[in-house]
Amino acid sequence: MTKSAVPRYIQIHNQIKSRIEAGEWQTDKRLPAERDLAETFNVSRMTLRQAIQTLVDEGILERKVGSGTYVAEQKVSESALGMTSFTELMAETGRVATTQLISYKFTLPSNSEMAQLNLSENDEVLVMERLRLGDNEPILIERATLPAKLVSSFSRTDLTESLYLTLEKVGIIPGRAQQTISASLANERLAELLQIKRGEAILNVRQVSFDQNDVPFEYVRSSYVGDRFEFKLMR
Repeated sequence: MTKSAVPRYIQIHNQIKSRIEAGEWQTDKRLPAERDLAETFNVSRMTLRQAIQTLVDEGILERKVGSGTYVAEQKVSESALGMTSFTELMAETGRVATTQLISYKFTLPSNSEMAQLNLSENDEVLVMERLRLGDNEPILIERATLPAKLVSSFSRTDLTESLYLTLEKVGIIPGRAQQTISASLANERLAELLQIKRGEAILNVRQVSFDQNDVPFEYVRSSYVGDRFEFKLMR
């Protein structure tokens, strides 16, 4: 996608994110008022709000009622050198992995999906939500988004049961992944799907997967049961 095809609010999103990463705006630092930011970036306040909301959705910014928008506290962030499938992870612990498909649809991308996958607002995506189990015990629920142009020629079974093997058929080899990990409490829907009590601890992981050419091809948001899974970060 050419630079001109990138929506203006995504460009603003990227610029604000770069300033935060450069240390210009630090954790718990309140951002300038919307009016001032809109003037700085020479955009309407509506466009500026779209950019801000996308950053809020990604956990980079947070809104405080009656106070303003702040740089969120930094979460654990890890750049993975490779990716291991859920089936392989379960096999390492002697468990049998199974998957239950919750939803599967082709649709237009959300603001966050456009930003993470470098898409335009007219690029269709596949969004599928799956419950992953080990020995029939729910471990996590994941919502995966992929550009429709990469997967439209494959069947639902191909994509839900062996996604990475299916993608290899069109030359997409998983390379690295960027992960952001945070903690929260399970809402009613998550509690029901994961068979836990509402308010129990869960781990939230946002991951952008890149292919061998360092092009993003998958954006996944997962919620893990806190006491059924652990992450090992290698440095």
